[in-house]
Amino acid sequence: MTQHTHDRLLIIDFGSQVTQLIARRLRELNVYCEIHPFNAVDDAFLAEFDPKAVILSGGPASVIDADSPRPPATVFELDVPILGICYGQQVMMEMLGGKVETGHGTKEFGRAYVTPADSSTKLLDGWFAEEREQVWMSHGDHVSAIAPGFEVFGTSPNAPFAITADESRQFYAVQFHPEVHHTPNGLKFYENFVKLAGFTGDWTMGAYREEAIAKIRAQVGDSHVICGLSGGVDSSVAAALLHEAIGDQLTCVFVDHGLLRKDEAQEVVTMFRDNMNLKVIHADEADLFLGELEGQSDPETKRKIIGRLFIDVFQKYANEIEDAKFLAQGTLYPDVIESVSFSGGPSVTIKSHHNVGGLPEKMGLSLVEPLRELFKDEVRALGRELGLPASFIGRHPFPGPGLAIRCPGEITREKLDILREADAVYIDQIRKHGLYDEIWQAFVAILPVRTVGVMGDGRTYDFACALRAVTSVDGMTADYYPFSHEFLGETATRIINEVPGINRVTYDITSKPPGTIEWE
Repeated sequence: MTQHTHDRLLIIDFGSQVTQLIARRLRELNVYCEIHPFNAVDDAFLAEFDPKAVILSGGPASVIDADSPRPPATVFELDVPILGICYGQQVMMEMLGGKVETGHGTKEFGRAYVTPADSSTKLLDGWFAEEREQVWMSHGDHVSAIAPGFEVFGTSPNAPFAITADESRQFYAVQFHPEVHHTPNGLKFYENFVKLAGFTGDWTMGAYREEAIAKIRAQVGDSHVICGLSGGVDSSVAAALLHEAIGDQLTCVFVDHGLLRKDEAQEVVTMFRDNMNLKVIHADEADLFLGELEGQSDPETKRKIIGRLFIDVFQKYANEIEDAKFLAQGTLYPDVIESVSFSGGPSVTIKSHHNVGGLPEKMGLSLVEPLRELFKDEVRALGRELGLPASFIGRHPFPGPGLAIRCPGEITREKLDILREADAVYIDQIRKHGLYDEIWQAFVAILPVRTVGVMGDGRTYDFACALRAVTSVDGMTADYYPFSHEFLGETATRIINEVPGINRVTYDITSKPPGTIEWE
């Protein structure tokens, strides 16, 4: 059996939309966990993974149906604590001798309240300080008979077996979702479970840093690595980690496509070349990109042009690097999870990355992905561990196509220059008011219309712009940020006064969905 550095928790995924949240909650508790689909978990996998505990996730299927998803029966013979959530509870009951039914008025969707039973369990330490706990339910089927050995510890109006456990075997099962925001005491619930399982919270960024450096050195040896450096959080942290591991064997390629924010190229190159002593190739290819984008207004066409040129330019410079055998990517754990197929067929790519699409196979390089086990917030923590400045670690996301997708319609150098200045004023305002860290992403979009205005008793006919600012956890959903009217008025005045070419400012209050965060 493989010896692992950290205690490991296995999450067997049955297709729930919130399985990633389980992992995030556990990582917050310094517990290392991995998500694997039920159809990839067999006896050999369990032996290799050697989990200290197992969580069975929710999912959209019904255990009553033929061929419904199941974990291997041997998971219940591992002699480790197991927690079943929603579908996970139902499949646990079904496989261990209980019964699951559908209908009969016991469906629950949304907010519900669980009350304690007469018996108590350490799983619920810190719960029921009040008479009931708010939880989030999402189930059509329900457990109608619990498996032998299980006892009821909590009930809800439509789930008489909302919390059950066989404490002698350390099997626990709940009908609700403790991982979601709408179960306010959910983190405490997971804290109790990992404590019962004996986890010590040994998953820290300091430990990860040391292990990642050792892995990089073992994989790369004496060869050279090239890394696409955008200046975003992921590529910046990956570059800093690689440099600490292999020093001058790393060369970063920073492609300046002419679609960056004000002073961005200078800031990135200065940071990594001058302050951190990394080898950075500053590929100034603005004329190439803007030349091919001239006259193009369709957003998907613009994206494809930028993606194609990025690959060509990156390869051109990479070919100049002697003995380059590895390509570094800032792949994160959500990217890995989202590429997994539950149907047993080929994996479906949910996200495509403009700067690496098709590149590894075309160049014949092996991949180095030092961040592929981390969530975004963990990448930021690793960046702090590596000593990167807060200004880089806390940056708002910036799309690969850059300002091209904040410039609806045809892209011109004039519009890009106006957009850079307006965006700089807007971000300066947000920072001055102490709001930057409260906001997931903020930017200006220059609109493909001109409007009439009056400035200095004269008529103007200039561009309109839209301010955008959203709050989010992961970018999948987002709400607009509720600026005060005073802030918006002050910001609009500054933009109109300080940025020639704009005479009208609007604020976008569309949430995601139905809108997207970016305009294109």
